[in-house]
Amino acid sequence: MTDDSFRLEEAEAPTVSCTRCEREWDLDDELDDLGPGSHAIEQFALDHERHTGHYPDDVNPWSVRCRRCPGGEQFLSERPARRWAETHARHTRHAVRIEAPTGAEDVVSGGSDGDRS
Repeated sequence: MTDDSFRLEEAEAPTVSCTRCEREWDLDDELDDLGPGSHAIEQFALDHERHTGHYPDDVNPWSVRCRRCPGGEQFLSERPARRWAETHARHTRHAVRIEAPTGAEDVVSGGSDGDRS
């Protein structure tokens, strides 16, 4: 069998676990409902956090926080986190801190108003 003849039905559905909930989920239904390229694991992780207040095992979000505005956002990949930070900084002229799951930080400049701290 070649890669070209690989059928989606033969692929195993991913499994997600959460030690805090002491549960494990097989994402068969999520893959069926959302289809190929749907990011079923990411969507499941976001839904899990929305319902429980925490992410499943091995899911570490990117955190984005404005240095002036309350609250912040979390994303499962860098691209949307950086896009949110750059858009917020451009519109508000506030500095925005981006924290990677590894703990590394970056700051998106808020413009020329001296808000770089």
